[in-house]
Amino acid sequence: MMQEVIIATKNPGKVKEFIRMFEPHGIKVKTLLDFPEINDIEETGQTFEENAILKAEAICKQFGQMVIADDSGLIVDALNGRPGIYSARYAGEGKNDEANNDKLLAELLDVKEQDRSARFYCALALALPGKSTITVSGECEGSILFERRGTNGFGYDPIFLITEMNRSMAEITPEEKTQISHRAKALQKLEVKLPNLF
Repeated sequence: MMQEVIIATKNPGKVKEFIRMFEPHGIKVKTLLDFPEINDIEETGQTFEENAILKAEAICKQFGQMVIADDSGLIVDALNGRPGIYSARYAGEGKNDEANNDKLLAELLDVKEQDRSARFYCALALALPGKSTITVSGECEGSILFERRGTNGFGYDPIFLITEMNRSMAEITPEEKTQISHRAKALQKLEVKLPNLF
């Protein structure tokens, strides 16, 4: 089927997840790290889906091949959905995971355990030349811990408790994450659609 796909990200953590998911299908993954000449695409959308579509279509137009873009983040109920689409830059423009976690934990300092529900959300957009862009999404339900736990993963993983496993996202193995993460669930939906695209 498809021998190569460009994943529209420079995030090394996300890159590893996509490679783990596509390698078994014999699909070579390239990312924006392979194309340093591509400038960052401004994420001006109001939703995860809009931002994913913006990125996928812009790069697809530039290279004329299949591109998958992901926009994902953390939705915390007690914070009215924040950090949401601003998850990567929550503590400022630098995309600093530690600072983002510190800010979130500080904002939830007085929030009781039962009121700390949250979910990771991922929107994926697949753009192909001459075809309509497809979007899918996935969620992983959980809650926000009071302190960091675990050393795996990236982003908000150390403070996100996966309800069904009673472990933080940073305490599970990469293989387990490939099964249950918001990105994994979105990719499973995308895989179902792939055969109908060609």
